[in-house]
Amino acid sequence: MEDFKKAKGVDRLYGIQENPEAIDELHEQVAQRITPPIYGITWRSLPCTMRDGATGEIIIVAVQKSAKVHSIVADGTWKRLKKGNREMMAGEINDLCFARGVISAEGELLDLPFELLDTDIWKIYCDTRKLSSGGIKDKMFRIGLAKKKGKEILPTKAAILLFADDPSGILAGKAAIRIFHYSGLKIGHGPVPNLLKTPKTITGPLVRQISDAYEYVLNEIASGLTLASSGFETAHRYPTRVIKEALTNAVIHRDYHINRDIHVGIFDNRIEIESPGLFPAHITAATIQQARSFSRNPLIVNNLREFPTPPNIDAGEGIRMMFSTMQAIGLYPPLYLSSPYLEHDAVMVTLLNEERPAVWEQVSKWIDRNGSISNRELRRIAGIDTLKASKMLKKWVEADMLVSDTSKGKRGTRYMRAGGSYVQQSFLSLSELVDNKLSNSK
Repeated sequence: MEDFKKAKGVDRLYGIQENPEAIDELHEQVAQRITPPIYGITWRSLPCTMRDGATGEIIIVAVQKSAKVHSIVADGTWKRLKKGNREMMAGEINDLCFARGVISAEGELLDLPFELLDTDIWKIYCDTRKLSSGGIKDKMFRIGLAKKKGKEILPTKAAILLFADDPSGILAGKAAIRIFHYSGLKIGHGPVPNLLKTPKTITGPLVRQISDAYEYVLNEIASGLTLASSGFETAHRYPTRVIKEALTNAVIHRDYHINRDIHVGIFDNRIEIESPGLFPAHITAATIQQARSFSRNPLIVNNLREFPTPPNIDAGEGIRMMFSTMQAIGLYPPLYLSSPYLEHDAVMVTLLNEERPAVWEQVSKWIDRNGSISNRELRRIAGIDTLKASKMLKKWVEADMLVSDTSKGKRGTRYMRAGGSYVQQSFLSLSELVDNKLSNSK
């Protein structure tokens, strides 16, 4: 039996009839030779009829997605490829652990003087938490922001990020937020960049990075602007609490093992926030709205909420708030993208300043119920002709919202969400979006 989806990360098929005893061996191997253990595996046996009419059996093994990196005892850690498996090297395993959030760079100990952390922000933090006894080294050790290494007590990277005046400078790396304001809908790659002004770099302790970036973005979008493509003025309708939550998430959940700044792009019709690192643990772009909260950087998260005005309430409801708030005012919900849709390991959230068309709501619900949609079904749903339906489907495919299945010929083409079970509420191709028109510009 050939399994054509064996490299897709979904269901797997194996022929078992020739050697049913192998199932018992597989049970034993899974229980004893995988470390750390995989919990929640279910085994189901179902009767079936073979092609020759004989009675057969199907074993369904369901393995839940794990947040951990698993290895085979005395046989290494393996990576699945398209045409086989490859054993991973020690460095690859370490990088994968960082990417999954199994380990975090925030706990790294740095041989730096504590005097660099005795800043105004640290004093405000101590006043809020009523930390009065002992020096800065003792205080940080007591709250987990400093740890012993041999006979010395050293600050963690989290302490540097939270309290240093210039974390990027001290770490000799990139731990800032860079904000780019573009004219138009795309980044221009010609000889003259389409930036409206010099990019803004925001540094400092994390709590100030969040507040300063938030204020800067609000100032940039405070007034309407004229769209070069249409000549109309547009008003930015982003809910401010959604912008703040998106910026906060980018800072507290990014992978500080990666030496790259957070990038914020402001365009005529959207804001993009790109945070270094992949989704941790079990979270994906498709499940982020429903997934339970997972903190890659618990030290940073727990200490940020101790400031007088914490940027993170840490109730685990921030993502759901973003979706419900955007939808409540008639905008597209946040769109999350990650690898392989981005050039490097990052998570990007896009906030669109665009009204959500009713036709996409209908198409989305149809695909949720039926799994896919055809040109003919779209015409019937939307009341449009063949040409317009074809253009809409083509745009959605180009925007990575849908994928086409042409296995039954061009006339039988069906369209489904990218990734098969991908339930992310996506958006129209940017060239198809409608401006929030206020008035003709003079």
